[in-house]
Amino acid sequence: MALDLWDLPRQFDKVPRDMPSSRLNGRRRVERRQVRVARRARLLALLVVLSAVFLVALGLTAFGGGGTVRTSVIIPSRGLATTAQTQPTPEIVALRGSVSLQLPISQHRVTAIGYHSAHDGALSLKPVGHQANEGLVQRIVHGIFGGGGGSPRWYQLGGGGTSAIDVGAPVGSDVYAPVDGTVVAIRPFIVEGRAYGSEIDIQPQTAPSLLVGVTQLAADPALTVGTTVVSGATKLGRVADLAAIEHQALARYTNDAGNHVTVEVRTAPVLATG
Repeated sequence: MALDLWDLPRQFDKVPRDMPSSRLNGRRRVERRQVRVARRARLLALLVVLSAVFLVALGLTAFGGGGTVRTSVIIPSRGLATTAQTQPTPEIVALRGSVSLQLPISQHRVTAIGYHSAHDGALSLKPVGHQANEGLVQRIVHGIFGGGGGSPRWYQLGGGGTSAIDVGAPVGSDVYAPVDGTVVAIRPFIVEGRAYGSEIDIQPQTAPSLLVGVTQLAADPALTVGTTVVSGATKLGRVADLAAIEHQALARYTNDAGNHVTVEVRTAPVLATG
């Protein structure tokens, strides 16, 4: 049978017109599938990272974050007479408004730093640095979002609160003024009706309406009421030994009996006039 050339255009007209659009739809389906696969991969990676952070935090809590963590080498108290002591390098350890408390003991003699509540009207302090015995939830949050770091390391002591800071050091360690100011009182530090060391009140230069109290030390004989003190430079006295008469909570985090000086900030009493 002869091929009719006039029928060729009609035969070509029978080719499906949706072939190009079908290929386009196929490519779109492949692209959507690839997007879904990539999204699932990212979600899986995120879950793996979160799981790793949780396991690391759990491990730190189980093996390094407990209350029995102890600091490194403690200088024996018997060596105090022959060991030359130095002034502390300027380092802020706590804040209260315009008052910045400097470390009152040389860094190489500090055994541990802890915070607790005081019951004599002391004001709450803002610790500087990071809490070494923070809880699991805090560790996870800080591990994911950052924060909670810095120096110095400090411990939250029993009962909570931050109105008193204990700076641990061996007995006899030199204690320096934590603020610039003027000594306004030197009196015995009384425990169970007996005097053990001294309590020194300093009126800070930056906040005359407040008092910075330093206790559990033997006052330097050269120190008198009215003496102007410079933070980290003026010697107030030496760490007293109170471990024999009362339990030192700081001992949980040191290699010794936990002796220390305590620093608090209180509102200065208002003198009656007229």
